[in-house]
Amino acid sequence: MKFKDMIEMPRDMPKEVIKGRFKIKKAVDDEMLAFGWASVAVRADGEQIEDWHTDMIDPEDLENAAYIYVENYRDGGEMHERSGVGHIVESMVFTPEKLAVLGLDEGTLPAGWWIGMRVTDTEVWKKVKDGTYSMFSIEGEAVREKIKEEV
Repeated sequence: MKFKDMIEMPRDMPKEVIKGRFKIKKAVDDEMLAFGWASVAVRADGEQIEDWHTDMIDPEDLENAAYIYVENYRDGGEMHERSGVGHIVESMVFTPEKLAVLGLDEGTLPAGWWIGMRVTDTEVWKKVKDGTYSMFSIEGEAVREKIKEEV
């Protein structure tokens, strides 16, 4: 399956299929590096993504949250329980404006946050390698706003 196909999966796809959408895409074993999407707000086809909690994030808010995280934290945790198991080494929030500057056509990539993490805990790295930890999960706080249904 191509990455583009994973991003464009329909909303009613079973959760067991959706769960694998944002898997770690690359790992550099000898450097304990893992790369992948931390979050995607809008699919490459323009459809806004609804997460497992039925929440959505606007690309501008995701971009702002990514900047705050990188400026102030950069720390990687384990299952939202334990911090200090890694740190961010790469971060790029893809927006239509940035795609244009990079010479890429709109719709080539989703509006989302791509990251690279250096894992510093060998036990956590073993779990990345064996697939126990196969994707990134961001944590944060936000104000939930109801979206008006279009008629």
